[in-house]
Amino acid sequence: MKVLVLGSGGREHALAWRLSHDPEVREVLCAPGNPGIGLVARCCPVDLKDLEDVLDLAAHEHVDLTVVGPEGPLERGIVDRFRGVGQPIVGPSQAAARLESSKSFAKAFMARQRIPTAGFEICESIDAAFDVVSDGRLGWPLVIKADGLAAGKGVVIAESRIDADRALRASMVDKHFGDAGKTVVLEQCLQGPEASFFVLTDGEQVLPIGTAEDHKRAGDDDVGPNTGGMGAFAPSPRLTSEVDAQVMNQIVRPVIDGMRAEGSPYAGFLYVGLMLTPEGPKVIEFNVRFGDPEAQVVLPLITGRFAHTLRSAATGDLDQGDIASSGKRAVGVVLASSGYPGIIETGHRIEGLDAAAAVPNATVFHAGTRRGDHGHLITAGGRVLTAVGTAETYAAAMETAYRAARAIRFEGMQFRRDIGRKALDMGE
Repeated sequence: MKVLVLGSGGREHALAWRLSHDPEVREVLCAPGNPGIGLVARCCPVDLKDLEDVLDLAAHEHVDLTVVGPEGPLERGIVDRFRGVGQPIVGPSQAAARLESSKSFAKAFMARQRIPTAGFEICESIDAAFDVVSDGRLGWPLVIKADGLAAGKGVVIAESRIDADRALRASMVDKHFGDAGKTVVLEQCLQGPEASFFVLTDGEQVLPIGTAEDHKRAGDDDVGPNTGGMGAFAPSPRLTSEVDAQVMNQIVRPVIDGMRAEGSPYAGFLYVGLMLTPEGPKVIEFNVRFGDPEAQVVLPLITGRFAHTLRSAATGDLDQGDIASSGKRAVGVVLASSGYPGIIETGHRIEGLDAAAAVPNATVFHAGTRRGDHGHLITAGGRVLTAVGTAETYAAAMETAYRAARAIRFEGMQFRRDIGRKALDMGE
């Protein structure tokens, strides 16, 4: 099988790496890829905004399966274009991708399907939003979300009316998020620990493929600004078999059945961001693709015929018996550029990758890297690398991940030193 992975970040490196270890896969291509992905796949310099060029690549290379990593191509309708010419692809249609690309759509859908989530109001004007803030109907703190895709930066937790007014003006008047912030969703702030639940579906059948917990805040002990994710561990000890059953019965199945009933069948990966409240699990958000950095810790734990299972989902007949969990634990530590998640410095030479790769049971996934003028690997983004350790216990996985992380050096490198500690605190 020849597989094409779309994207250039850490999630796509993890997908390409896992597929490259599948005995049924003879070659992995990645568009556009990155230097790390280039170690396990053939990188093709294609612009993912040009859907016809991507489709031409798949046709020219006689690709058997395409796997979409990032959300952008899904929002632009790449799955519809591929399916229209009979090219198997893993991902939801443009209409189904609204579960992520439009928070107002997702919230209204959950209300219709009675899926547990926070109370909310959808506001299409700043005056309507100010009315909700003024009467306090959703309580404090108040969660303010830009409706569209905002590169993970469109969510503010406002502690006061002053904070809320500032956030609303930034989104709806100053257009910090462009058209994505013209409409906002105001939500009650749920309380409880967070976890992530991942499934693969063909639109009817559903296969759970893993759980994880990520670390959004920039600093240790969950302080500092929100980021795209500073690390993760898998599986989540909080998601017991009992909680898993709740999530499947009260959230996942109603999503898949509801989308099909409403005329937009959902196929592909579904990421459910959960808040585990005293009343039970509730949805914070949906992502219509694998998470990042969660993919980097979930994928190393999946055993079996991964490519075959993905293709069966893409062709509408999901095979649920060919992959399983290894039963091990994984911890991933993100190595970020100075200034992240604000103004970052890039172009710094990266050293120590060979030493990190030599750490037993460690894998380093690339995200923001590129080749410099002299062929050296240099930083090219906010989140640069993810050092992952796998082991029988969380403690051993942490030790492995941090050994690999500390072997790597680049100017301004920052990382959290407590990724995985929550699992240890739960007695795992």
